[in-house]
Amino acid sequence: MPLVALALAAFALGFEQLIQWQFGAMGVVALVMLTLGAKAKHTPTTCAGAVILAMLLAQPILG
Repeated sequence: MPLVALALAAFALGFEQLIQWQFGAMGVVALVMLTLGAKAKHTPTTCAGAVILAMLLAQPILG
C-alpha cells in the first residue's frame, strides 16, 4: 500500500510540474481550484478551476 501511495504522489507532482511548465502559475492555480472544489464538493470552485483551465487550453488555438 505505501508503494501505491508513493507512486500516486510522484504522479501528482509530475503532473503539477507539467501543468506549471505548460501554463505557468495560473495553470497550477486552476488545477488546485479544480481539485479542492471536487474534494470539498463545492461546485463554484470546481467550475471556476475548469473554466480557467479551458481558457488556458484554448489560448493557443485562438491566438
